[in-house]
Amino acid sequence: MNSFTFYSPTKVIFGKDAELNAAKEIKEFGGTKVIIVYGGGSVVRSGLLERITKQLDDEGIPYTTLGGVKPNPRLSLAREGVKQAIENGVDFVLAVGGGSVIDTAKAIAHGTANPEIDIWSFWTREAVLEKSLPVGVVLTLSAAGSETSNSAVITNDETHNKRGLATDFNRPRFALMNPELTYSLPKYQIMCGIVDIMMHTMDRYFTSDLGNELTDEIAESLLRVMIKNGPVALENPRDYHAMSEIMWCGSLSHNGLTGLGGKQDFATHALGHELSGKFDVAHGASLSTMWGSWARYCFPQNPERFAQFGRKVWGITEGSIEEIGRAAIDRTVEFFASVGAPTSFTELGIGVQPEEVIQEMSDRCVFYGKRTVGTFKALNRDDVYQIYTMANK
Repeated sequence: MNSFTFYSPTKVIFGKDAELNAAKEIKEFGGTKVIIVYGGGSVVRSGLLERITKQLDDEGIPYTTLGGVKPNPRLSLAREGVKQAIENGVDFVLAVGGGSVIDTAKAIAHGTANPEIDIWSFWTREAVLEKSLPVGVVLTLSAAGSETSNSAVITNDETHNKRGLATDFNRPRFALMNPELTYSLPKYQIMCGIVDIMMHTMDRYFTSDLGNELTDEIAESLLRVMIKNGPVALENPRDYHAMSEIMWCGSLSHNGLTGLGGKQDFATHALGHELSGKFDVAHGASLSTMWGSWARYCFPQNPERFAQFGRKVWGITEGSIEEIGRAAIDRTVEFFASVGAPTSFTELGIGVQPEEVIQEMSDRCVFYGKRTVGTFKALNRDDVYQIYTMANK
């Protein structure tokens, strides 16, 4: 087992009516003035927002609200939230929603604690984050795992750059997780969540650091649980068992547990971020679009790793190492297609792109030659171009 540091301090309250603990947990973690961040009207129509605010009213905790968070969360709204939080003397940020809402809440927490620094500077690494406000989460969408992760992704809606920031200041203090809050999700969002959860695990599983047996087993079992329960959830979004398994998988897939002892790859995420930034496509859909091309391109780097993936996750036992590994890639792409996830640019809805767009995205993905992408195989600009070209059909 390779050396590692594991830090996952988020308090999780899981199960029916978990959201009724919001005020209690805010007080426990020192919150006295709150900004509640949410997305569209579903939390209003469902009565969830009212149930949260009633708790705060009953406990005498003043609050302000900020709605309107969109998928691929916008920097402009986060900046607006910082301004609102500072004006209201906020000392706690509560996210009521999924990954985009949670990441926006994290950005607001960072900006409110550092009013002299524009928050985008943290994502571009021009400024170092040294303090933040506490964040709590009421989860309504199983996907990003942001409720337990150290990461947050923001899209600059002026430049269309989508950037991630990893820091332990992103760790929420608590996550209230009631699977029943996901019952009303559209099937497209459930599909995107299935892909995102699997990719958070696979981007850690395909690593250049091997020999971490227990970590591999945890990742492989999580993927099997997703493959089993994902189609059930799509068939019946009110199936508590399936939705609860998916919700817990989402949290474990991105709190670091499935990658202990290994280097994270996340090349597929980097490739997908450029699609989301340029075309404003759903995050999960961008990942399923890119994974098959990434896997086929990187397969020669370590065929045995793909073969282990095939044996342990997909139960493929017949054939050579190469045959099992390539079959595992095919099975994964077929699974994505079976749950309605796109696996090419055309299926994603952006169509076959002209050469100049592929060139532009390749440049942006590697920060114009300032970085390589991934660790399973470190991808340079030409590698990224080849993978985009493979998906461009």
